[in-house]
Amino acid sequence: MARPPNLAHHTHLPLPRPSLQFYILRQKGTEPGGSGELDSLYPPAGTFVCAGCGNPLYSASAKFKSGCGWPSFDDEIPGSVERTVDDTMGMRRTEITCAKCGGHLGHVFEGERLTAKNTRHCVNSISIKFQKGG
Repeated sequence: MARPPNLAHHTHLPLPRPSLQFYILRQKGTEPGGSGELDSLYPPAGTFVCAGCGNPLYSASAKFKSGCGWPSFDDEIPGSVERTVDDTMGMRRTEITCAKCGGHLGHVFEGERLTAKNTRHCVNSISIKFQKGG
């Protein structure tokens, strides 16, 4: 199975093709808002990791309820997430990807004043998994 050209430099375990997870992580898709099971999960401790490679991305304490329909975090684990300008969809946004495998996570928005950090990582539920622990 060939990797998408923009991710060819990353090493990762390929996800089954035509899965929604492959589409989102490797082809930069978006799941429908409110459809992901992790949007309503607010654990007291643990880590949200990349569903593509297991890289730790967000601590449970960084997750907050934004009402946008996707899991929201106001901070990433240092060095775990890369940011890239995304000019698709007729607007300028900042795409966030896993720093280890390049998997598409979603987008980050700033200036919304939803938390003290004034940052919202809007993440596809299917791009992450939750691991219990402290």
